[in-house]
Amino acid sequence: MKTKGKVFLIIIVALLVITGFSGCYTVNHNDAVILKQFGKVVSVEYNEGLHFKIPFIQDTQAIYVGTRIYDIPQSDVITRDKKSMIADDYVIWTVTDVVKYYQTLGGVSARAEERIDAAVYNATKNTISSMTQDEVIAARGITLTNMITEESNSDMSGYGIKILTAEIKALDLPEDNKEAVYERMISERANIAAGYKAQGEAEAQKIRNETDKEVAITLANANKEAETILAEGEAEYMRILSEAYNDPEKAEFYNFIRSLDALKESMRGDNTLILDKDSEIAKLLYGNFELNDVPVQVAAPAAVEEPAAE
Repeated sequence: MKTKGKVFLIIIVALLVITGFSGCYTVNHNDAVILKQFGKVVSVEYNEGLHFKIPFIQDTQAIYVGTRIYDIPQSDVITRDKKSMIADDYVIWTVTDVVKYYQTLGGVSARAEERIDAAVYNATKNTISSMTQDEVIAARGITLTNMITEESNSDMSGYGIKILTAEIKALDLPEDNKEAVYERMISERANIAAGYKAQGEAEAQKIRNETDKEVAITLANANKEAETILAEGEAEYMRILSEAYNDPEKAEFYNFIRSLDALKESMRGDNTLILDKDSEIAKLLYGNFELNDVPVQVAAPAAVEEPAAE
């Protein structure tokens, strides 16, 4: 009897332990736990730690709700101008609606990645097919990423999934026509550069011609103004001279000054001066000169006696 009692007690304790473990569950970091009862979702627990449920009636399923990275296989895409390119994408995604994620995909990440693969491929194909190859190359980076991400999310909301980033990590040309495309692109850009250079040279020549024209006009106007000012100055000079020597006394004084200036210039250096006896300079040296009706005596230079011969 004692043995049977011990066995019964052990069974009771085991059942209590099993029941206790069955009635508890834990929510880990970046997880959400779905509480199900007879296959239907009763609630979703997001708070970390230990929680309780009805043993043997309710069961749980943990869903990771942090960010995930999925590397999508390479795919061929065609641009609007019928150029083939190879796109290699990766995706950062997360679960935003745990219930929808469980009901549509069973909470299985492999199924989610299949839907993401199809959505991102279609978005990449549609986006690139709406652009020329040059436009695709120019939009590489944040512009192309935003376009693909936005279109990809239009197909994922029904699965409780949000694609945070759908980015092309490599966008290349097929090996069979890569070299030809590169040569064509180089040639096209060389032609564009030559066009810009020719346009720039034409603009520069136009500017130089306009500048030369403006300079010539400015110089002509300046020369004209200078000639006018010079002519006016000479006219004023002649008017002043005319007024200054308009009477006999001033004219006589002027002739006297001019004669002195001429004598000064003629006596520079070792020169021989030959004068007419009636010249004004001769009158200054050897004769009388009347200035303002006042006789002026100018003595002749004394003869220099030569030393007597011994």
